[in-house]
Amino acid sequence: MSSTARTVNVGLIGLGTVGGGVARVILRHRDEYLSAYGIDLRIKRACALEPERARELGLPDEAFTSDWHDVVADPNIDIVIELIGGDHPATEIFEAALTSGKHVVSANKALLGRHVERLGRLAAQHHVQIRCEAAAGGGIPIVNALEHALVGNEILTVAGILNGTTNYILTRMEREGLDFAEVLADAQRLGYAEADPTADVDGFDAASKVAILSSIAFHTRITTDDVFQEGIRNVSAADIEQARSLGYTVKLLGIARNTADGVDVRVHPTMIPTDHMLASVSGAMNAVYVVGDAVGETMFYGAGAGSFPTASAVVGDVLELADAISHTPGPKAEIEPFDRVLPLRSIDDLVTRYYVRLVVVDEVGTLLPIMDVFARHGISISQINQLQDGDGSRCSVVFLTHKAAEGDMAAARQELDELAAVEQVASVIRIEDVASWAEGAEENE
Repeated sequence: MSSTARTVNVGLIGLGTVGGGVARVILRHRDEYLSAYGIDLRIKRACALEPERARELGLPDEAFTSDWHDVVADPNIDIVIELIGGDHPATEIFEAALTSGKHVVSANKALLGRHVERLGRLAAQHHVQIRCEAAAGGGIPIVNALEHALVGNEILTVAGILNGTTNYILTRMEREGLDFAEVLADAQRLGYAEADPTADVDGFDAASKVAILSSIAFHTRITTDDVFQEGIRNVSAADIEQARSLGYTVKLLGIARNTADGVDVRVHPTMIPTDHMLASVSGAMNAVYVVGDAVGETMFYGAGAGSFPTASAVVGDVLELADAISHTPGPKAEIEPFDRVLPLRSIDDLVTRYYVRLVVVDEVGTLLPIMDVFARHGISISQINQLQDGDGSRCSVVFLTHKAAEGDMAAARQELDELAAVEQVASVIRIEDVASWAEGAEENE
């Protein structure tokens, strides 16, 4: 053990799934941290609603409090770990900790995705840091990679499966031929999905994560509200089967690209070729695909949620801070958050191919007004398939388009909704040009 070793005190707010994992990891490996790094890492205060939770985790009674103010007010605490999530009182915890000169480690992607600019400036003013590895990919060390290992690159694309719940649902739909509602109900029963799954299945969770990652990757301010988002509720077993027959897999992707026209940042169901690296990511696993101009294509794979994977990321942040605290002159202050340096590209300007499934009246002449709508909006059709799901009076028809602008597709979709021959615009899924993600990367010699 180093002769300069010192105690680093941690205040842990939230002892739920992730907080409990953090407590167990620190207690289990404390002697190893002391031996390997010369850091005596101690949980000095732990906050939860009930003292029984702290005792269950092996924390001493004197460390427990049910009032988070006791944690941030303790002058001996160096690092506050916020793991309760949401906006309040998480915002107040951040503000109180930072103004008290304490570093903050958090997995709160919703808060940081929207308010990291203000909180980051507060941290800079008080010469402390915010660490958020666990907020953007669970146990995947993607923030560290973007901030350190890949810093010599211009990052061109960040794309990934950033939500385990939706990936689990889509995987089961593909493997078992089940529809969304059926798999969601089973996922809730098994604990893979929340009782209120809105944040996951409607894309908000992934949007918060891609906002954080794109801000870091492109050195510009992106907030969750800047991210176009669309969830998976309208994806059906029929769509997934059609995708497979066409050589595609359907994934909910967070996509961020630094283009000549601005940052393109979005979350939506996407068809990608079945031989792409992301297509093989199944179940509740996450993966982040990053393209740098020098390194080319890379992919980071792992558990995006869960007690110990997320705890791994949290404790990694804590140890990096603790190592700096243990040495003079200590951690650098948080850098000033990125301003809005790069323009945002409107989703209407996205140009891609589309899969469109319509439920239509099954009679002669039905396709004529539909094709007229596509043509008037400059959308060229490459393939038409009629599905064998009709009852004699209606059926489903799938249209694959050539490349078209999102704005034109949105206008066409609105007109299709109003056609007498169209009972329902059942699905519109973007077919991603994954080859374009690597445009600008240097060729490997």
